[in-house]
Amino acid sequence: MKMHALSAGRLRMKASIYWPDAPRDELREFPCACYLIRHPQGNVLFDTGCHPSVETDAEARWGGIAKAMTPIHKAGDNVLSGLKSVGVTPEDIDVVVNSHFHMDHCGCNEFFKKASFIVHAKELEVARDPSSEGKGYFRADWDQPMPMETIENERDLFGDDRVVLLPLPGHTPGSIGAHVALERSGSFLLAADAASIRDCIDRDYAPRNTWQVEPFLKSLAEIRRLEAAGATILCGHDEAHWKTLRKGADAYD
Repeated sequence: MKMHALSAGRLRMKASIYWPDAPRDELREFPCACYLIRHPQGNVLFDTGCHPSVETDAEARWGGIAKAMTPIHKAGDNVLSGLKSVGVTPEDIDVVVNSHFHMDHCGCNEFFKKASFIVHAKELEVARDPSSEGKGYFRADWDQPMPMETIENERDLFGDDRVVLLPLPGHTPGSIGAHVALERSGSFLLAADAASIRDCIDRDYAPRNTWQVEPFLKSLAEIRRLEAAGATILCGHDEAHWKTLRKGADAYD
């Protein structure tokens, strides 16, 4: 089994969203990431990143939120190009796991026509609520004709403890992560926005874009428990952390 870290776009946002002590006008750059897991029983894609259209006209797809979360990546810096770089096409993906339905995590769902999708039941419920539209959720991203399975508890994808989905609510009601066990590289937790940046784990706080603080902090505690047990935590948008990862064809195995 192998795991590839793939770029899924890049955003510019106010630093104070994540760091409470940052100056209000300070801007920082945040990577978006997807992970391809090549399991003997199927190819799994964890998150699909930003839709390619936001590379040229983000406001047309995201509306006013594009001013607060501004895509700054070059054209072609998306999961489709990342998959191509490792010799995989969208048709080769068997399962797409969406950590949650915010637009920078499920923007390319539409391209995986032959995949089945997995998301937490509470996340789908929130996304379907008309009042959520335009508030990080966009029906054009997640509402696709492909089969969708919802989970409420842990889910072992292949029944061998190699890819286990874990509820990690707080950032959104239905955020989930994936615990991936590799033979040589060890175990990883794909935390997505349950831990967008490392600082939240180390200092135990919830950033401003948190749905509910209490469940977020409980999820952080679970993340720290998994780390203490040996898992490497892969944060959702941590620039310094992203720079240290192997990417593309340089896979973890």
